[in-house]
Amino acid sequence: MVQYNPKDWITFIFRFHKSDTFRQLLPMMVFIGIYAGVICYLETDYYKLAEDSHVKNISIMHGMLGFVISLLLAYRTNTAYDRWWEGRKLWGALVNNSRNLALKLSVILKEDHDKRYLRFLIPTYASVLAKHLRDEEVGQLLFDDVDLKIDHHKHKPNQVAKAIYQKIQDLHQSGKITGDQLIVLNGELLSFTDVCGACERIKNTPIPYSYSAFIKKFIFFYIMTLPFGYVFSLGYYVIPVVVFIFYVLASLELIAEEIEDPFGGDANDLPTAKIASNIKKHIEEIL
Repeated sequence: MVQYNPKDWITFIFRFHKSDTFRQLLPMMVFIGIYAGVICYLETDYYKLAEDSHVKNISIMHGMLGFVISLLLAYRTNTAYDRWWEGRKLWGALVNNSRNLALKLSVILKEDHDKRYLRFLIPTYASVLAKHLRDEEVGQLLFDDVDLKIDHHKHKPNQVAKAIYQKIQDLHQSGKITGDQLIVLNGELLSFTDVCGACERIKNTPIPYSYSAFIKKFIFFYIMTLPFGYVFSLGYYVIPVVVFIFYVLASLELIAEEIEDPFGGDANDLPTAKIASNIKKHIEEIL
């Protein structure tokens, strides 16, 4: 995730970071500029169409469709941001629930070995979940004499959650945790799987393909027809104007595509690995 100062306008305007849409759209912008230049040449120099030509009336269509496309892109961007923000709230809940579970266990448990084992397992869940959402491999997890093997053919976060449940159940059976204390701990234990399921719902349910394809086609044909009508009033200035309009519209679509899956490795995605590292730091301080 990109860290920045929201008050630094100069940096925003003149700095191009690696995920900036300008870099991604540059080849297409060059193509659009060449295309607009060819249309301008054909209409004004080659065919020498008069200003009262019916082709000029195409700009009326753009005026009507411009409002429609702005509504579509606004809805698209808001929907993508809602998914990004929901993902951030879920990981915030995971941070708080991990802390609460560690705080309760730090008071309930008396033996250092039990605390050390849970100090290892609780942050491990966040780390494995972050890798799971990015489809990354998880290495073998070792703790003292316990070898927690992760089967990559099975659900990886569930295996860690099961190990936490198993340890809590063993502590209950050995009398180190009472039945009432087990009930107190149950809420945080359940929340781990709830957070995982909600994150998977966001990741595995992208925007419907037909909707995404329609927006891209709409933008493309809107831009391709722009030079025909506006060349009479702008002349060759239609080239930078059309390129800029394409840059704005396509950038909104690219940004929405990037943040609708907030658990990937893009610059604007959630820093899940850093959050998992902070959870590990906090749990080690508490236990």
